[in-house]
Amino acid sequence: MKTIKIKSLFTLLLIISLQSFGQDNNDAPTSNIQTFTPSRLINKGQWDIKFFNGLYTQDRRTDAGSTAVDIPRENFFTSTLEVFTGVSENNRISLGAIFEFRSNTFNGADALSVFGFDGRSGLSTIAPAIKWQPIENVGNFSIQTALHIPTFSEETNAEGFLDQSAWALQNRFFYDYTFPSNKWQIFTELNTEYSFGSEESFANNSLLLSPGVFLSYFPTNKSTVLVFSQHLQRLALAEDVFTQNGTSLGFGGKYQLTDVTNIEVLYNKFVRGTNFQGLGATYSVGLRFLF
Repeated sequence: MKTIKIKSLFTLLLIISLQSFGQDNNDAPTSNIQTFTPSRLINKGQWDIKFFNGLYTQDRRTDAGSTAVDIPRENFFTSTLEVFTGVSENNRISLGAIFEFRSNTFNGADALSVFGFDGRSGLSTIAPAIKWQPIENVGNFSIQTALHIPTFSEETNAEGFLDQSAWALQNRFFYDYTFPSNKWQIFTELNTEYSFGSEESFANNSLLLSPGVFLSYFPTNKSTVLVFSQHLQRLALAEDVFTQNGTSLGFGGKYQLTDVTNIEVLYNKFVRGTNFQGLGATYSVGLRFLF
């Protein structure tokens, strides 16, 4: 199945999710998707479980400069499970773990071939994590720290590339602001990843900086549509270390299915990059459970 068919599928999912917008009461209290943004911590004893799936596929990338070139199609599927629970009386600390499963195919394989799991696939990292609110009176600013530990030794083998074999210390800084009308919200994120511990890894001794800005509009209290932009910049912390950068643009939507369940559908496309940055697109769908 060609990429255009995947895009049509995710567009259909988005339309179905948003069809019920006009059926909700705009004057109802705020919902989980408005209240519990990634910036906000959950209450003590509460659980936050996210199951997020993204398929990135590319048949173009830049060369060592910024010239786009055609390549045989490559496909990278990532399934991420995040589990957090609130542990502090003042609701300022959550503990959790992150698990990442990957399936990749290469050499012109169809984009959906990753779901056959006959390429390079498997659990790639396990990450213990903590999320905390550093400023007591600023509930819309938080930091998430995780140590991503690889569960494999070879980045690339006869079946292809799986994931970086370097460990990664990740810090994500979250901030959001809801405008007085409760119809608009801006969310910002700065993701930093320091990779270390594996001289064989392309990412070893590098620092990845990835800022993002998301603008959301709430047609109803249970639904949102959004547009966003993200940038990635890999910096070398030693000689002869791989560097790279790229910028993507995207859109999507979220809908609160039940009191505890949200669905999210996103699309984003890399529009520029340097040093072998892929110029593909990511199709994502996720579920979040808050209880």
